[in-house]
Amino acid sequence: MQSDRLAAFRSIILQPWPIWGPTWSRRHKLNGNMFRLEIFIFGLLAVAIPYFSSNLFAGANGVTFWDPEIALDRQIPVIGWMIVPYMALYLYYPAVLIFNQPDDRSRLEMIAGVQMLSALTIFCLFFFVFFPAEIDMRSDIPQSILEGNGWKSTLFATIHATDQPFNAWPSLHIVHSYFLGRVVTRWVLQAWPTSNIAKVFVGVIWIEYILLCISILTTKQHYLFDLATGLILAIFAWRFILPIMEQIANLTDDQLDLNYGSGK
Repeated sequence: MQSDRLAAFRSIILQPWPIWGPTWSRRHKLNGNMFRLEIFIFGLLAVAIPYFSSNLFAGANGVTFWDPEIALDRQIPVIGWMIVPYMALYLYYPAVLIFNQPDDRSRLEMIAGVQMLSALTIFCLFFFVFFPAEIDMRSDIPQSILEGNGWKSTLFATIHATDQPFNAWPSLHIVHSYFLGRVVTRWVLQAWPTSNIAKVFVGVIWIEYILLCISILTTKQHYLFDLATGLILAIFAWRFILPIMEQIANLTDDQLDLNYGSGK
């Protein structure tokens, strides 16, 4: 019974929503790039805008429901150059669009993936809005890093100007990058299974992910609790979507539609 409920919930979250009907009918336009464009627009509306809206809301309220900080958070040193792997999160999003293959099987996986990403974002936003926590460690960053015209100070200034020190846990930086990294890894290895370059590229993705996990702490953007809860949610999310990904992979060519060939 429990497995049936989980399967039903998975179907609600991940099987293509009705909004994709028009997008699917246009998927071949502009050599397949119309599909990518509409996925990008959906990402803005269902992921980016909700995140930054909740961040501004929490910052304006300035309320901390519960402070997850522990002593070790303050003892972790600031490492200025790690703002680079922190910012590299924003390369994962275009990578998904670039490495999604122009075939219907990959498009169905993309739809499931972006629905999962939006569901993860909304889930995290619940905690950001109703259980806010200020990450008040920016004062620990040396002025020698923050001041001046160097690249490190520029990147820190950009983050501090665009991202209020809220939206703490679970860390969406960790959740999104893990999930997107798994998706890109899947598509790259499917498209080029014997390529050493592809294997090196996948290795780079996961080295970057490890550095990113460290960077949210060494740039004082997150607490250890944010990292831990982000990792738990990220791993759960991938395990949650994997049966749908495998279902899509096993569809016959005549089943590659928004109903997975069921005709419903």
